[in-house]
Amino acid sequence: MDLSLLQRRIFKDKAVRWIMLFLTALSLFLLVAIGIGLFFKSRLILSEQSLWSLLSGSAWKPLSGEFGFLPFIVGTLFVTALSIAIALPIALLSAIFLTEYAYSWMKRIVFPILDILAGIPSVVYGVWGTLIIVPWIADKFGPRFVDYTSGYTVLASGVVLGVMILPILVSLLIEIFSIIPQDFREASASLGATKWQTCSKVVLRKAMPGIVAAVVLSISKAFGETIAVLMVCGNFAAIPHSLFDPCYPLPALIANNYGEMLSLPLYESALMFAAFILFFIILVFNIISHWILRNIERSYKM
Repeated sequence: MDLSLLQRRIFKDKAVRWIMLFLTALSLFLLVAIGIGLFFKSRLILSEQSLWSLLSGSAWKPLSGEFGFLPFIVGTLFVTALSIAIALPIALLSAIFLTEYAYSWMKRIVFPILDILAGIPSVVYGVWGTLIIVPWIADKFGPRFVDYTSGYTVLASGVVLGVMILPILVSLLIEIFSIIPQDFREASASLGATKWQTCSKVVLRKAMPGIVAAVVLSISKAFGETIAVLMVCGNFAAIPHSLFDPCYPLPALIANNYGEMLSLPLYESALMFAAFILFFIILVFNIISHWILRNIERSYKM
Protein backbone atom coordinates (compact mmCIF):
# COMPACT_ATOMS: atom_id res chain seq x y z
CA MET A 1 0.00 0.00 0.00
CA ASP A 2 1.18 3.51 -0.82
CA LEU A 3 2.75 5.10 2.30
CA SER A 4 1.09 8.48 1.68
CA LEU A 5 -2.34 6.81 1.34
CA LEU A 6 -1.81 4.96 4.62
CA GLN A 7 -0.79 8.17 6.36
CA ARG A 8 -3.89 9.95 5.06
CA ARG A 9 -6.13 7.15 6.36
CA ILE A 10 -4.46 7.28 9.77
CA PHE A 11 -4.82 11.08 9.84
CA LYS A 12 -8.53 10.90 8.92
CA ASP A 13 -9.10 8.26 11.59
CA LYS A 14 -7.45 10.40 14.26
CA ALA A 15 -9.25 13.52 13.05
CA VAL A 16 -12.65 11.84 13.29
CA ARG A 17 -11.78 10.54 16.74
CA TRP A 18 -10.83 13.99 18.01
CA ILE A 19 -13.93 15.57 16.44
CA MET A 20 -16.20 13.07 18.19
CA LEU A 21 -14.32 13.62 21.45
CA PHE A 22 -14.74 17.38 21.07
CA LEU A 23 -18.48 17.10 20.39
CA THR A 24 -18.92 14.78 23.37
CA ALA A 25 -17.03 17.17 25.64
CA LEU A 26 -19.08 20.06 24.23
CA SER A 27 -22.35 18.36 25.17
CA LEU A 28 -21.07 17.77 28.71
CA PHE A 29 -19.85 21.36 28.88
CA LEU A 30 -23.29 22.66 27.85
CA LEU A 31 -24.90 20.65 30.66
CA VAL A 32 -22.47 22.05 33.22
CA ALA A 33 -22.83 25.56 31.78
CA ILE A 34 -26.62 25.47 32.09
CA GLY A 35 -26.39 24.34 35.71
CA ILE A 36 -23.79 26.97 36.61
CA GLY A 37 -25.73 29.70 34.80
CA LEU A 38 -28.95 28.91 36.64
CA PHE A 39 -27.10 28.74 39.95
CA PHE A 40 -25.49 32.15 39.49
CA LYS A 41 -28.82 33.64 38.47
CA SER A 42 -30.24 32.25 41.73
CA ARG A 43 -27.55 33.68 44.00
CA LEU A 44 -29.58 36.72 45.00
CA ILE A 45 -32.44 34.80 46.58
CA LEU A 46 -30.03 32.26 48.08
CA SER A 47 -28.20 35.12 49.78
CA GLU A 48 -31.47 36.53 51.11
CA GLN A 49 -33.00 33.28 52.37
CA SER A 50 -31.74 29.90 53.46
CA LEU A 51 -31.95 26.92 51.14
CA TRP A 52 -34.04 24.99 53.67
CA SER A 53 -36.63 27.77 54.02
CA LEU A 54 -36.96 27.99 50.24
CA LEU A 55 -37.41 24.25 49.76
CA SER A 56 -39.62 23.60 52.78
CA GLY A 57 -41.71 26.78 52.80
CA SER A 58 -45.31 26.71 51.55
CA ALA A 59 -46.09 30.44 51.39
CA TRP A 60 -45.71 32.09 47.99
CA LYS A 61 -46.03 35.87 48.39
CA PRO A 62 -43.37 37.45 46.16
CA LEU A 63 -44.35 41.04 46.94
CA SER A 64 -43.84 40.28 50.64
CA GLY A 65 -40.56 38.48 50.04
CA GLU A 66 -41.94 35.00 50.84
CA PHE A 67 -40.83 32.31 48.41
CA GLY A 68 -41.81 28.79 49.41
CA PHE A 69 -41.18 26.26 46.64
CA LEU A 70 -42.57 23.15 48.33
CA PRO A 71 -46.04 23.36 46.69
CA PHE A 72 -44.45 23.63 43.24
CA ILE A 73 -42.06 20.73 43.83
CA VAL A 74 -44.84 18.50 45.18
CA GLY A 75 -47.12 19.48 42.29
CA THR A 76 -44.43 18.65 39.74
CA LEU A 77 -43.76 15.24 41.27
CA PHE A 78 -47.46 14.40 41.65
CA VAL A 79 -48.36 15.28 38.08
CA THR A 80 -45.34 13.47 36.62
CA ALA A 81 -45.93 10.33 38.70
CA LEU A 82 -49.62 10.25 37.78
CA SER A 83 -48.90 10.70 34.07
CA ILE A 84 -46.46 7.77 34.09
CA ALA A 85 -48.91 5.64 36.08
CA ILE A 86 -51.54 6.31 33.41
CA ALA A 87 -49.33 6.03 30.32
CA LEU A 88 -47.02 3.11 31.17
CA PRO A 89 -49.58 0.24 31.42
CA ILE A 90 -51.35 1.40 28.25
CA ALA A 91 -48.09 1.86 26.37
CA LEU A 92 -46.70 -1.48 27.54
CA LEU A 93 -49.76 -3.50 26.54
CA SER A 94 -50.13 -1.59 23.27
CA ALA A 95 -46.49 -2.22 22.34
CA ILE A 96 -46.80 -5.93 23.18
CA PHE A 97 -49.93 -6.21 21.05
CA LEU A 98 -48.43 -4.37 18.08
CA THR A 99 -45.18 -6.36 18.10
CA GLU A 100 -46.48 -9.82 19.07
CA TYR A 101 -50.15 -10.08 18.08
CA ALA A 102 -51.12 -7.44 15.50
CA TYR A 103 -51.42 -8.12 11.80
CA SER A 104 -49.10 -6.29 9.43
CA TRP A 105 -51.94 -4.17 7.97
CA MET A 106 -52.80 -3.00 11.48
CA LYS A 107 -49.21 -1.94 12.09
CA ARG A 108 -49.21 0.07 8.86
CA ILE A 109 -52.21 2.01 10.18
CA VAL A 110 -51.17 2.47 13.81
CA PHE A 111 -47.52 3.47 13.36
CA PRO A 112 -48.25 6.63 11.30
CA ILE A 113 -50.96 7.58 13.82
CA LEU A 114 -48.41 7.34 16.63
CA ASP A 115 -46.05 9.62 14.70
CA ILE A 116 -48.85 12.14 14.18
CA LEU A 117 -49.82 12.07 17.87
CA ALA A 118 -46.19 12.57 18.91
CA GLY A 119 -45.92 15.61 16.64
CA ILE A 120 -49.05 17.42 17.82
CA PRO A 121 -48.12 20.69 19.63
CA SER A 122 -48.60 20.61 23.38
CA VAL A 123 -51.01 23.56 23.25
CA VAL A 124 -53.44 21.38 21.28
CA TYR A 125 -53.38 18.81 24.08
CA GLY A 126 -53.94 21.66 26.51
CA VAL A 127 -57.00 22.88 24.61
CA TRP A 128 -58.33 19.30 24.46
CA GLY A 129 -57.82 18.97 28.21
CA THR A 130 -59.56 22.28 28.88
CA LEU A 131 -62.57 21.49 26.69
CA ILE A 132 -63.00 17.78 27.45
CA ILE A 133 -61.09 16.54 30.51
CA VAL A 134 -61.66 19.49 32.86
CA PRO A 135 -65.49 19.59 32.42
CA TRP A 136 -65.67 15.80 32.69
CA ILE A 137 -63.80 15.85 36.00
CA ALA A 138 -65.80 18.83 37.31
CA ASP A 139 -69.25 17.56 36.31
CA LYS A 140 -69.05 13.76 36.05
CA PHE A 141 -66.09 12.13 37.75
CA GLY A 142 -65.16 14.51 40.57
CA PRO A 143 -68.58 14.70 42.29
CA ARG A 144 -68.43 10.94 42.89
CA PHE A 145 -65.51 11.46 45.28
CA VAL A 146 -65.52 15.07 46.54
CA ASP A 147 -68.16 17.71 47.19
CA TYR A 148 -66.70 20.17 44.71
CA THR A 149 -63.88 20.41 42.23
CA SER A 150 -63.25 22.95 39.52
CA GLY A 151 -61.81 20.33 37.19
CA TYR A 152 -58.47 22.12 37.01
CA THR A 153 -56.72 19.53 39.10
CA VAL A 154 -53.79 17.19 39.51
CA LEU A 155 -55.90 14.52 37.83
CA ALA A 156 -56.55 16.65 34.74
CA SER A 157 -52.85 17.50 34.50
CA GLY A 158 -51.84 13.85 34.86
CA VAL A 159 -54.34 12.68 32.23
CA VAL A 160 -53.28 15.32 29.69
CA LEU A 161 -49.59 14.74 30.33
CA GLY A 162 -50.06 10.97 30.20
CA VAL A 163 -51.76 11.24 26.82
CA MET A 164 -48.96 13.51 25.60
CA ILE A 165 -46.14 11.10 26.44
CA LEU A 166 -48.09 7.98 25.44
CA PRO A 167 -47.15 8.02 21.70
CA ILE A 168 -43.45 8.47 22.42
CA LEU A 169 -43.47 5.75 25.06
CA VAL A 170 -45.30 3.32 22.76
CA SER A 171 -42.87 4.02 19.92
CA LEU A 172 -39.87 3.45 22.17
CA LEU A 173 -41.27 0.20 23.55
CA ILE A 174 -42.09 -1.07 20.07
CA GLU A 175 -38.49 -0.47 19.00
CA ILE A 176 -37.23 -2.25 22.11
CA PHE A 177 -39.47 -5.30 21.64
CA SER A 178 -38.65 -5.46 17.93
CA ILE A 179 -34.93 -5.96 18.53
CA ILE A 180 -35.48 -9.00 20.77
CA PRO A 181 -34.17 -11.93 18.65
CA GLN A 182 -36.88 -14.15 17.20
CA ASP A 183 -34.90 -17.17 18.39
CA PHE A 184 -35.99 -16.53 21.98
CA ARG A 185 -39.66 -16.62 20.98
CA GLU A 186 -39.20 -19.80 18.94
CA ALA A 187 -37.30 -21.51 21.76
CA SER A 188 -40.06 -20.61 24.23
CA ALA A 189 -42.76 -21.87 21.86
CA SER A 190 -40.87 -25.13 21.31
CA LEU A 191 -41.02 -25.76 25.06
CA GLY A 192 -44.80 -25.50 24.97
CA ALA A 193 -45.22 -21.93 26.22
CA THR A 194 -48.26 -19.99 25.12
CA LYS A 195 -48.02 -16.66 23.33
CA TRP A 196 -48.69 -14.72 26.51
CA GLN A 197 -46.23 -16.80 28.54
CA THR A 198 -43.57 -16.07 25.94
CA CYS A 199 -44.35 -12.35 26.09
CA SER A 200 -44.44 -12.11 29.87
CA LYS A 201 -41.60 -14.51 30.73
CA VAL A 202 -39.20 -14.07 27.81
CA VAL A 203 -39.80 -10.89 25.84
CA LEU A 204 -40.46 -8.64 28.85
CA ARG A 205 -37.53 -10.10 30.76
CA LYS A 206 -35.07 -9.55 27.91
CA ALA A 207 -36.47 -6.07 27.26
CA MET A 208 -36.50 -4.93 30.90
CA PRO A 209 -33.38 -2.70 30.69
CA GLY A 210 -34.79 -1.04 27.58
CA ILE A 211 -38.18 -0.57 29.24
CA VAL A 212 -36.53 1.16 32.19
CA ALA A 213 -34.57 3.41 29.82
CA ALA A 214 -37.77 4.29 27.90
CA VAL A 215 -39.58 5.14 31.12
CA VAL A 216 -36.68 7.33 32.25
CA LEU A 217 -36.75 9.22 28.94
CA SER A 218 -40.52 9.68 29.19
CA ILE A 219 -40.34 10.94 32.77
CA SER A 220 -37.60 13.40 31.81
CA LYS A 221 -39.87 14.72 29.06
CA ALA A 222 -42.86 14.86 31.40
CA PHE A 223 -40.95 16.91 33.98
CA GLY A 224 -40.46 19.77 31.54
CA GLU A 225 -43.81 19.93 29.79
CA THR A 226 -45.28 23.39 30.28
CA ILE A 227 -48.10 24.73 28.15
CA ALA A 228 -50.54 21.81 28.27
CA VAL A 229 -50.13 21.33 32.02
CA LEU A 230 -50.33 25.07 32.63
CA MET A 231 -53.74 25.17 30.95
CA VAL A 232 -55.35 22.48 33.14
CA CYS A 233 -53.50 22.43 36.47
CA GLY A 234 -55.33 25.31 38.16
CA ASN A 235 -52.17 27.34 38.89
CA PHE A 236 -52.83 27.45 42.64
CA ALA A 237 -49.75 27.70 44.86
CA ALA A 238 -50.70 25.18 47.54
CA ILE A 239 -49.70 21.60 48.28
CA PRO A 240 -52.28 19.29 46.67
CA HIS A 241 -53.72 16.71 49.05
CA SER A 242 -55.80 14.75 46.54
CA LEU A 243 -56.15 14.19 42.82
CA PHE A 244 -59.02 16.69 42.77
CA ASP A 245 -57.00 19.62 44.13
CA PRO A 246 -55.40 22.21 41.87
CA CYS A 247 -51.63 22.30 41.62
CA TYR A 248 -48.83 24.48 40.27
CA PRO A 249 -45.86 22.60 38.78
CA LEU A 250 -42.50 24.32 38.41
CA PRO A 251 -42.60 24.66 34.59
CA ALA A 252 -46.00 26.37 34.84
CA LEU A 253 -44.66 28.75 37.50
CA ILE A 254 -41.77 29.81 35.28
CA ALA A 255 -43.89 30.15 32.14
CA ASN A 256 -46.61 32.13 33.90
CA ASN A 257 -44.41 34.68 35.63
CA TYR A 258 -41.08 35.07 33.87
CA GLY A 259 -41.07 38.20 31.77
CA GLU A 260 -43.63 40.03 33.88
CA MET A 261 -41.55 40.43 37.02
CA LEU A 262 -38.14 41.30 35.63
CA SER A 263 -38.35 44.67 37.40
CA LEU A 264 -38.17 42.81 40.73
CA PRO A 265 -34.67 41.32 40.94
CA LEU A 266 -35.55 39.05 43.87
CA TYR A 267 -38.58 37.65 42.03
CA GLU A 268 -36.52 37.04 38.90
CA SER A 269 -33.90 35.27 40.99
CA ALA A 270 -36.65 33.14 42.56
CA LEU A 271 -37.87 32.05 39.14
CA MET A 272 -34.32 31.21 38.13
CA PHE A 273 -34.03 29.17 41.30
CA ALA A 274 -37.23 27.35 40.28
CA ALA A 275 -35.55 26.51 36.97
CA PHE A 276 -32.46 25.35 38.84
CA ILE A 277 -34.60 23.10 41.08
CA LEU A 278 -36.21 21.55 38.00
CA PHE A 279 -32.79 21.09 36.39
CA PHE A 280 -31.42 19.48 39.55
CA ILE A 281 -34.44 17.15 39.97
CA ILE A 282 -34.11 15.88 36.39
CA LEU A 283 -30.33 15.49 36.75
CA VAL A 284 -30.56 13.54 40.00
CA PHE A 285 -33.42 11.43 38.67
CA ASN A 286 -31.44 10.48 35.57
CA ILE A 287 -28.34 9.63 37.61
CA ILE A 288 -30.35 7.37 39.94
CA SER A 289 -32.19 5.82 36.99
CA HIS A 290 -28.95 5.01 35.17
CA TRP A 291 -27.61 3.40 38.34
CA ILE A 292 -30.78 1.29 38.63
CA LEU A 293 -30.59 0.43 34.92
CA ARG A 294 -26.98 -0.70 35.25
CA ASN A 295 -27.88 -2.96 38.19
CA ILE A 296 -30.81 -4.42 36.23
CA GLU A 297 -28.59 -5.16 33.25
CA ARG A 298 -26.01 -6.78 35.52
CA SER A 299 -28.60 -8.96 37.25
CA TYR A 300 -30.14 -10.04 33.93
CA LYS A 301 -26.75 -11.08 32.57
CA MET A 302 -26.06 -13.34 35.54
